[in-house]
Amino acid sequence: NRSVMEDVANHPDIRKWNLQVVHHDSPDARGVDVGLLYNPRYFKLENVTNHRLTAVPFRTRDQMCVVGSLLGQRIAVIVNHWPSRIGGQQKSEPNRMAAASLSKSIADSLWNVDPEIGVIIMGDLNDDPMDKSCAEVLGARKSPKGVEAHGFFNPFWSKLDSGVGTLAYKSSWNLFDQIILSGNLVNTDSDNQWKFFEAKVLNFDFLKDTEGNRQGYPKRSYSAGSYLGGYSDHFPTEVFLRRYVGK
Repeated sequence: NRSVMEDVANHPDIRKWNLQVVHHDSPDARGVDVGLLYNPRYFKLENVTNHRLTAVPFRTRDQMCVVGSLLGQRIAVIVNHWPSRIGGQQKSEPNRMAAASLSKSIADSLWNVDPEIGVIIMGDLNDDPMDKSCAEVLGARKSPKGVEAHGFFNPFWSKLDSGVGTLAYKSSWNLFDQIILSGNLVNTDSDNQWKFFEAKVLNFDFLKDTEGNRQGYPKRSYSAGSYLGGYSDHFPTEVFLRRYVGK
């Protein structure tokens, strides 16, 4: 919730950054929301819209679309936490496909107004990059080659192919925590435009469990009601953009 984000932004080690909170109360039955922290020195907020996923038969997280200027270039960030896999991956898959369809619709609406805006779809998608929601509904491709301006590139697909994930279950890795970029943030030769440079899974040792059958997995804060002292059962992910400088 919002107070968690404010606590992070006010932590003594990063308070000097003056991070700003964007938050919205979703109808999710457990009280889970999505939010965004941004540095006002680099990102100038324009507007925020929240979009309800009505195509599923339960209350879940809204999708938050944050639009602003990243050092002069308009960027939209669609923040997600798609429906879980409760009931099994196959049975619950239509719920995440519906969520992907909503994200795609938001992106298309943005481009109808501003064809040049860069779009980033990010969050815990509860699906892997090759699953139907990401690969078919969003059309997010493994390779940046040939991705059109209003298409999508998923830099974390190749990460999972190489055995790197963000969460593990029964000795198998998944990569649900994705940052997917529109083609105009990937295949651009324009001067002074942001362009994808690198993606990382932040699987630092201090985030890992060191005991039992979960050794090497993300160390969660709680398990079965017991406090373990970890950070999360998911590793964070990160992307870097850089300016293209023409010849």
